[in-house]
Amino acid sequence: MKGTRSSSSPCAACKFLKRRCTPDCTFAPYFRSDESQKFANVHKVFGASNVTKILNEVPLELRGDAVDSLAYEAEARLRDPVFGCVGDISLLQWKMVQLQEDLANARVRLARYVNAPSSSSQSMTSSSCDRFLHDWTAFATQLDLPVPNELGSSSTSMNNVS
Repeated sequence: MKGTRSSSSPCAACKFLKRRCTPDCTFAPYFRSDESQKFANVHKVFGASNVTKILNEVPLELRGDAVDSLAYEAEARLRDPVFGCVGDISLLQWKMVQLQEDLANARVRLARYVNAPSSSSQSMTSSSCDRFLHDWTAFATQLDLPVPNELGSSSTSMNNVS
């Protein structure tokens, strides 16, 4: 639990800074003695003095979240000194756009397949296509992804499939 520590073991910050850990140590509730790398990263990027200032300005109930954010940003900055976590976010947004495009293309291909004239070589029956299409559309809706019109109107029994 954050905020509790053994009186015999100094927090990671005091260990790193080679100082005595007092009962009113600002860092102790947020940097346990076994989290030395976490503090080392935060210290390297922000400095102990700045972290102290930040923690003193944040309400007590939000300090744990602030430390988690600082630790994440410090780790990201050490991996990518120029962009930090903004680079991670940009990369994930780009991947999301690519996946949405891939999904839209797959839906269009599926709609063409469902609307194609029936032949004996098709491996899926009309009802199994309807069920697949219904499940696929429900999944996309849960992810708040756009559903192409070709899919929404391609099956007359989509609303009846459970």
